Amino acid sequence: MAKLKSFICLLLLLCSSPLSALQSPPALESCRSPRLQQGLESSLRDLQLDKAVANKKLSIALVDITDPFAPQMALVNGDQMMYAASLPKIAILLGAFERINNGEMELDQATYDQLTRMIRHSSNRAATAMLNRVGKPFLAKLLQSPRYRLYDPEHNGGLWVGKDYGKAGAWKRDPLNQLSHGATAFEVARFYYLLETGQLVSAEKSRAMKEILGQSAINHKFVKGLQSCQPTAKVYRKSGSWRQYHADSAIVEHDGRRYIAVALAADARGGEWLKRLIVQLDGLILKTPSS
Repeated sequence: MAKLKSFICLLLLLCSSPLSALQSPPALESCRSPRLQQGLESSLRDLQLDKAVANKKLSIALVDITDPFAPQMALVNGDQMMYAASLPKIAILLGAFERINNGEMELDQATYDQLTRMIRHSSNRAATAMLNRVGKPFLAKLLQSPRYRLYDPEHNGGLWVGKDYGKAGAWKRDPLNQLSHGATAFEVARFYYLLETGQLVSAEKSRAMKEILGQSAINHKFVKGLQSCQPTAKVYRKSGSWRQYHADSAIVEHDGRRYIAVALAADARGGEWLKRLIVQLDGLILKTPSS
């Protein structure tokens, strides 16, 4: 009788729970939005960046996650693997929290400070030290694991860290494109979507990683663009720059809306492109009905 009562109580609890509590987040690749895609392509024409897209010098992912269980995604060159400079440091962040979750690394103050310098200040010294603590083979295996698939041959690669952030030679370039620090816009967007829905390591560890991604100390690209149109927006981001390569990625939250924006550019003007682009993307999200 006691077991029956317990079962009935559990059934009543489930039936009275919000639908979102019973849902699983969908696979992001199944969430393409024709309306958002049309808006993105129109915005790129307005910015005169459609030629850069056609020449595969610019790739973008935009995902409305105002309702995280019904994301709406638009992509241009989403599976184009590009050199991404410091942006793939987010993969090292994931590797560190996997080690912490496994009891193989302690999240003490020194580790937290090192992770913060790596992400918010984009310290190459901190990134190299953390990469070597996590272990390059461990991280490469993690990124290709069935659980995460953040480097996925079916999507032309994705996040990859095959080299220290310094003058040392590459440990292992990515298998498909031979890049030392690479990314695709789609897989970076997936990283942020998994983070936002608590699927990176655990819900608790996802929240901790998101906190570290906040309060960027570098004021350029997406951050600078948003300051001109949405100065109170909360931005959780990681960018990257090296020579002609410019990248930025973020979760942006304001006025009840939340979205992921990722852009990778292979052009000396890329930093300026991304600063103007985020203003257009933000406006596009605001005028697109949420799910």
